Amino acid sequence: MCLLLPTHFTHADGLLPIISFAAGLLNQGVFPKSDAYTTDDDIEIIADDGVNLSANIFVPNDINGQAPAIIFINSWGLNEYEYLKQAGELAEKGYIVLSYSTRGWGTSGGQINTAGPKDMADLSNVIDFLIANYPVDPNNIGSAGISYGSGISLLGAAHDDRIKAVSAMSSWGDLVDALYGNNTPRLVWGEILTLTGDLLGDMDPIVNQHWDDIKNQNLANIPTVKDWASIRSPINYVQQLNENNTAVYLGKAYGDNLFQPNTLLDMFSQLTGPKHIDLVPGTHATAELLPSLVGIGDNLIWENTYKWFDIHLKGESNDLSNAKPLNMRIKFEGRYESFDDYPIAETRNTDLYFHPRSTFDTGDLETYSYDAWFGKDNTINAWAGTLFSTQIPLLSQLLEQFEIPILADVSAASDYRSIYFESDRLDSTMKIRGNPSIKVNVQPHYNKMQLVAYLYDMDWTGTGRLITHGVITLPQAPWGEKIELNFDMVTTAYDVPKGNRLVIAFDTKDPEYKSPTGADYFVDFEFSRNMESKLTVPHL
Repeated sequence: MCLLLPTHFTHADGLLPIISFAAGLLNQGVFPKSDAYTTDDDIEIIADDGVNLSANIFVPNDINGQAPAIIFINSWGLNEYEYLKQAGELAEKGYIVLSYSTRGWGTSGGQINTAGPKDMADLSNVIDFLIANYPVDPNNIGSAGISYGSGISLLGAAHDDRIKAVSAMSSWGDLVDALYGNNTPRLVWGEILTLTGDLLGDMDPIVNQHWDDIKNQNLANIPTVKDWASIRSPINYVQQLNENNTAVYLGKAYGDNLFQPNTLLDMFSQLTGPKHIDLVPGTHATAELLPSLVGIGDNLIWENTYKWFDIHLKGESNDLSNAKPLNMRIKFEGRYESFDDYPIAETRNTDLYFHPRSTFDTGDLETYSYDAWFGKDNTINAWAGTLFSTQIPLLSQLLEQFEIPILADVSAASDYRSIYFESDRLDSTMKIRGNPSIKVNVQPHYNKMQLVAYLYDMDWTGTGRLITHGVITLPQAPWGEKIELNFDMVTTAYDVPKGNRLVIAFDTKDPEYKSPTGADYFVDFEFSRNMESKLTVPHL
């Protein structure tokens, strides 16, 4: 679950060469050389059911007695050669480092188990192999990985208390939410994952079946999909991680629209053992891979991974030892702020209420609720998307990592297919930290609907910089009924300058997500003193 693709292709003919090229870059198997360690690339570990797991190992040459060990677990589409650079660096620091391909990937046997029970048993077998064959300190074993490997690391630590510390980079908290949060199929990423699984691995057919059920809104089968995803969700194993006192390090990008950060932060808030999370701009896995592969960007996540293992596997002290557990890079500011936990105690919520647009005025965000005696509605049409958008999937979020924002000409967006509400000019900087949330009253004029919300920072020219977004889908909408929808937007850290305006915009489609219908339908936004709609913003 880490392929980096520069466009939003969904057709196999367009994706295959890109996927093959990206995977090839990381699967070359070129070992770094050093007098500090010895390597072995011919390791095979036999799983409980007889499946072979291909692995390599780096062993320091100057071990005196026993050494701490780190197990690297491959990302989706990759193999045991993904972390050779990091394995060499950690071996020079005194760690025994084993990397293996999970079943179904690389030259490992079996079918892809998608972080399921077989993968948990395999990780325990890898630990058994390490202890039996190398001078590993059994009390100081860590696991790490990006994306797919990060989820297996977290789940594995919950299932096997011999794992004392974890670095989970670009991980998920709740796999149900990742694939189908707010009943919305993650179209681009779902297509990428299933295609790469078919192309590069030996995928269990159940994965494609579950994705087809999600993508096509086969509601009778969705409970089965959720059961399958729930046992693969680290948030459901917080109690075990806490009982094991596992030291958990997390690295996550705000623009990771495969595994959006919200549920990972929910899990983080429930952890009671040693914990730390770094939140940075970018998209899925880019904050880890780009600095590592091509030397572009901030290498904070890998640097802190090394420090985390030094603290919890070697007993050393460094600047991360006394750092606050929550560290957020402010989008487009190039600086970090740290806090004691999540949700952030220092924040307060400001409610901004939606007031309807008129013939000569846009909708407004006010500090007081709409209280007219007679109701009013504004209507939008769902036949196509608008200028309000997350733009090019993967690429646009990647560019945010390099301080390039997603922009929209707010006033130029279609008022037939979208609606927006703007605040007064801010009299001071608004430092948004956390998850803005939406409460909105609507009337769908069809039996299905989707609503996408975009929060912008709009300057005096009418140009909006996207702060965050959120989505909700009703695969079975109550046609003609007035209903209240409540949903969170994606976690962010963003400063809206004094003098700018907040804008909340809505339309019914976004390239990231699968629309429930191609029908040409309408949605009414309802306003009355009995139907309050608002944006809630957490800020310092």
